[in-house]
Amino acid sequence: MAPSPQAYRPDPRILELGDAFYDPVAAADFPQTILRYRNDRAAAQVGLDALNDAEWIRHFGRFEPLPDNLERPLALRYHGHQFRVYNPDIGDGRGFLFAQMRDGRDRLMDLGTKGTGPTPWSRSGDGRLTLKGGVREILATEMLEALGVETSRTFSLVETGEALTRGDEPSPTRSAVMVRLSHGHIRIGTFQRLAYLRDDADMTRLIAYVLRTYYGEEAGDDAPQRLLAHVVQRTARLAASYMAAGFVHGVLNSDNINVTGESFDYGPWRFNPTWDPAFTAAYFDHQGLYAFGRQPEAIHWDAMQLAVSLRTVSEAQPLIDVLETFADYYQPAVSSAILWRLGFSPKNPAEDLALIQAIEPALRETGVQVDRFFHDCFAIGIPDSYGPAFVAARAMLDTYTPRKVRSDYWTGEPCSMLIDEVEAIWSAIDERDDWAPLYAKVARIRGMGEALP
Repeated sequence: MAPSPQAYRPDPRILELGDAFYDPVAAADFPQTILRYRNDRAAAQVGLDALNDAEWIRHFGRFEPLPDNLERPLALRYHGHQFRVYNPDIGDGRGFLFAQMRDGRDRLMDLGTKGTGPTPWSRSGDGRLTLKGGVREILATEMLEALGVETSRTFSLVETGEALTRGDEPSPTRSAVMVRLSHGHIRIGTFQRLAYLRDDADMTRLIAYVLRTYYGEEAGDDAPQRLLAHVVQRTARLAASYMAAGFVHGVLNSDNINVTGESFDYGPWRFNPTWDPAFTAAYFDHQGLYAFGRQPEAIHWDAMQLAVSLRTVSEAQPLIDVLETFADYYQPAVSSAILWRLGFSPKNPAEDLALIQAIEPALRETGVQVDRFFHDCFAIGIPDSYGPAFVAARAMLDTYTPRKVRSDYWTGEPCSMLIDEVEAIWSAIDERDDWAPLYAKVARIRGMGEALP
């Protein structure tokens, strides 16, 4: 059956940009298509929840086009800095843009893939995704969504029946194809490519497209500065939400930063067990470039690369002025995000900042588990049992107003997503084909998400 016309609103807007921005591709022909996960909550937001499982697999395992949408998938072209080294040879190498549609908030949403096979940008790779990688992305996106982070949602995971060889995990390993629901796939690296090519005409076209499509504005003489201002504000808020969530993305390269400020593309991510600024997620991040405490700096640096790219069509000083506002957005955003997770309403920027500056050193000094701290304190303040390190923070927080009544959810154990639990969930799948722990964890995370707002 076709998606409900009352809710499904196709809008393949990317075609306005023209074929200089993408390459038509086709999905691999997989030996099997076993549906392992479908996100009906996300599907309902774009009118696709009425699909039965066979129809779901046709669209998201075999990639039969959705009605009135893209006739062929598109591998998007972009460049980017990877660990601060510029790479002009990247692009959608194992995924593509499959469809675009409007959600219930009238936002343009993308269905993009990971693991759909080689594209012109695969660089001799097989274009495949491990099943473990797909499972990890489900866990990351569900946890981040519950913790208030603007994130892509894992829409679908289909096991594909191939044995993959990987150098960084036991092989052969099972394969999968994943679909994400995202608020756009235009990256900072998309602009970097046009700057590298000195393509001012397409740069101007892309700026106008992003302003019109994602920010509801028309281009003008100040379009580059206005675009940068939106991205700086959104990415500052993203960095703040990572910190409040205790999350380490692991690979904050400029091709992984979306101009809508939405987090996506989860590889070696981790949640920080304690408030450790030096904690890293990627085993190959030997210098700690993307460590927990350096994420705001890393995201600001990526925004700077957008400014450098926009310099081809703008004077420098207005762009510099915009970049310098990042901290002005970041600090109140991180205070608000931490207070939200604590269950209290903000008061004013000065007092909120003082409170956060009291909480963070106490967390570092005591080594208390991050999720335990926020769980124990939610809407009631810091218990006396947390000891003398929290005396100042406790006194400050006692002057704040809870934003909601503490529900029965908070009497249980905290919901966390540390690496041991991730590995245990994967082991149940890998060793016994037991998916129950994954589904139970998703339900538990969603319960936390319902208790937080």
